[in-house]
Amino acid sequence: MTAQPRPVPEASAQPAIFRLSGVVKSYGPHNAIDHVDLEIRPRELFTLLGPSGSGKSTILRAIAGLIGIDGGSLTIEGRDVRNVPTHQRNIGMVFQSLALFPHMSVFDNIAFPLRMRREPQGDIARRVAQSLDIVRLPKIAERRVHELSGGQQQRVALARALVYNPKLLLLDEPLGALDKRLREEMQLEIVRLHREIDVTIINVTHDQVEAMVLSDRVGVMSDGKLMQVGSGEVLYRRPANRFVADFLGRANVVDGTLRIDGAGPAVITPGGARIAVTPERQIPDGRRATAILRAEDIEMAVPGDSGSPGLGGEVTLRLFEGEAVYYEIAVPGIGRPLRVASRTGEIPNGAKVRLTWPRDKVWAVAEDSDG
Repeated sequence: MTAQPRPVPEASAQPAIFRLSGVVKSYGPHNAIDHVDLEIRPRELFTLLGPSGSGKSTILRAIAGLIGIDGGSLTIEGRDVRNVPTHQRNIGMVFQSLALFPHMSVFDNIAFPLRMRREPQGDIARRVAQSLDIVRLPKIAERRVHELSGGQQQRVALARALVYNPKLLLLDEPLGALDKRLREEMQLEIVRLHREIDVTIINVTHDQVEAMVLSDRVGVMSDGKLMQVGSGEVLYRRPANRFVADFLGRANVVDGTLRIDGAGPAVITPGGARIAVTPERQIPDGRRATAILRAEDIEMAVPGDSGSPGLGGEVTLRLFEGEAVYYEIAVPGIGRPLRVASRTGEIPNGAKVRLTWPRDKVWAVAEDSDG
C-alpha cells in the first residue's frame, strides 16, 4: 500500500481538539488508564496502539462517555465533558462488532442516530444519501445487512457514524474481523475518507502495520500507560524504550552496558559482543542499556576471513515469507539469535556469515527507560 495520510500541521499551529490530562480509570487495584496525558489536533488521524489489555479501548470508551474516569480531566474543544452524556458529545463511533441492526435495511441503520435526534424526515433522507456517497455505496440503501459483504458492512458502519457530522470519530478495532485483503482495502478507504471530510479520527488497534499506514501520529500503550507518541517513522526508528521497539516490527533488542571509548559508543553484552550504537539522549558511560537493531538494517554475507568487519555467526533458521527471507543467526556473546531480513535468500541453514550495519541504524536506550 502506497497511500499516505495527509500531513498534519505542527502542534504549535494546531490547538488541541481533544485533551486528556492525568486521566485515571481503575478497576479494583488495577489502573486500566494510568495517569495518561494526550492531546489530539483538529483533523488528525491518531492511533492508539498496543496489545490486548493495554488500556487503549478503555481510553476510547472514556472519550465516548461509555465509562466514567476516576481522576484527571477530559475536554473536547475546550469543554470539560466528564459529566456530559454520550449523545451530547458530538462523537461518532465504530465498534469491532459494528453493532449494525440485522433486521433493518441499510437506510434504516444509517438513519437510526438521526431519528433518535428527531431530525426532520427530509433531512434524514438527504443526509443518509450523502453518507452512502461518502463511503461509495450509493445504491444499496434498501438492502439488508446480512446481504452485504464484510467490507460493505464496514462502510455502512462508517456511514452511520458520520451521518450526523461529528467532530470526532472513534474507531475501536473495526477492521479486526476482516481478512488480510479486505483489511488492507479498508485501511486505504479510511485514509481516503480522512482526506475528504472534516473530522478528527482516533483509531484503536493492536495491528502495527495498520497503525503505520493510517496514522498521522501513533501512541503506543502498555499496562495503562502511554509509552510514546510520535509519527510511525519516529516510533519505529527512535523508540523511547524496549517495549516500543519490541512491539513495532522485528527488532533485535540486545542488553548490555554502554561504553564510550575512542571507537565511539557501544553496547557491550555480558558475553563480550560489541555493538556500535547511537544512544538516545545522553546515556552515561557504564549505564545498563539496550541496543535496538531492525532486521532489515542488517547486511549479511558469507565471510572471506575472520578479520572481516562485523560480527560472525551461523544461520540457525531460514523462513521464506514472500517479500523477504528471514534468518535467525546465532552470534557468540549474544544471548539470543539475531533476526535478519534479506531479499536474496541465497544463504542456507548452517552457513557461517558475518553481519554488518550502519552505526546510525542502531538505537540505544537506557535499560530503565519508560518513555
